[in-house]
Amino acid sequence: LLAALAASALAHPMTKINIVVKNQDGRPIDRASVVVRFIQGHSVVKFGKAVRTTFELRTNQDGEARIPSIPQGKILVQIIAKGFQTFGQTYDVTEEEKTLDITLNPPQQQYSAH
Repeated sequence: LLAALAASALAHPMTKINIVVKNQDGRPIDRASVVVRFIQGHSVVKFGKAVRTTFELRTNQDGEARIPSIPQGKILVQIIAKGFQTFGQTYDVTEEEKTLDITLNPPQQQYSAH
């Protein structure tokens, strides 16, 4: 069983993702909620239970959130922080390690329909 798990892990290239969240002034945003979800990859085969494809975490004081290991391919990154617009973007990740620098924008003005 372990050999099968190891073989399946080798069959799916994995990536480590470091997400750095800052405001428009370049200051880190801590305690932002980060969701990283694997969408699709190079393999049609379903991943075994040993492979996590969704991570939910918060940024630290430096605005960083580290995803230890997620399959390479298309991943969706969503970030929610109080006082900022919600961020959502899809990335195609083919490297073993990748740093995503993300800048959050202030909330948009509310416009009245009257």
